Amino acid sequence: MPRAIRLQKAGGPEVLQWEDVEVGAPGQGELRIRHTAVGLNYIDVYHREGSYPLPFPTGLGVEAAGVVEAVGAGVSGFSAGDRVVYAGGPPGAYAEVRLLPAARAVKLPEGISDEIAASVFFKGVTVEYLIRRCHEVKKGDTVLWHAAAGGVGTIATQWLRHIGATVIGTVGSDEKAARARENGCSFAINYRKEDFVARVKEFTDGKLVSAVYDSVGKDTIMGSLDCLRPRGILVSFGTASGPTPPIDLAALGARGSLYVTRASVAHYTAQRDEFEAAASAVFSMLKDGHLKIDAPTVYKFDDIVQAHRDVQGAKTTGSIVLLP
Repeated sequence: MPRAIRLQKAGGPEVLQWEDVEVGAPGQGELRIRHTAVGLNYIDVYHREGSYPLPFPTGLGVEAAGVVEAVGAGVSGFSAGDRVVYAGGPPGAYAEVRLLPAARAVKLPEGISDEIAASVFFKGVTVEYLIRRCHEVKKGDTVLWHAAAGGVGTIATQWLRHIGATVIGTVGSDEKAARARENGCSFAINYRKEDFVARVKEFTDGKLVSAVYDSVGKDTIMGSLDCLRPRGILVSFGTASGPTPPIDLAALGARGSLYVTRASVAHYTAQRDEFEAAASAVFSMLKDGHLKIDAPTVYKFDDIVQAHRDVQGAKTTGSIVLLP
């Protein structure tokens, strides 16, 4: 019988428990997928802790690659044996076999391994919408990206370099600073040692940046606003350090008619055509060699608790996959 993580309540990594589960035939519009690699993303931590509440009991995990075992009624474009990758939909990727709405899956092109796909797809479509549709970064723009050596940041800095933007990144160690520079940051700031607002002002000769991408939240959000030039935009898409404090709208005017958005990948990939276009853009960046993806850090399914502890303790860089 296949196994899956089922959460009965929110909490620390210790609430992650494997259970034997029955996985039936796919229903209308569904695929049954046997996973070959599962992506671990920081949103999984938010779901586990209850920061992004889920109805309990629940599965966990929003990204995986695998093989289609069966196709439900009303599904077109997929057949048993197809290699697929998916992102989004009902949490439940932490499983050996699962049912998934076919609308959340795309076929995986030849030349992209299951491990790479599971480690990069969700992050890739996240970067795509953030820098091309939520706010379009153009050649010559200067942007600030927090957590530049993380899984999303590693992809973003390379993509932004390909566009021709100047990227300033913040990181938590000198080692991560070196990694960020290798991946496309013109400047990397170790926020544990330096005042990132002061350094941004220095790097830009006081001109500041047109956009800040902030997945850190509480610890950085007000400083992020101080890094924006007039009419710049703060794109908040995560709260790794905790929930963001309230922002006084008058403060946006005082700083230069700033814009702020709280963006979610769910809203930017809800339409099938937008989801397919985002996936196609990610696959093209990979196949054309514009994204150099290091082999992900690998944990076995049985080591899931330690994987979550390491991610939350900032002990990892790049992407992480779980293998059956």
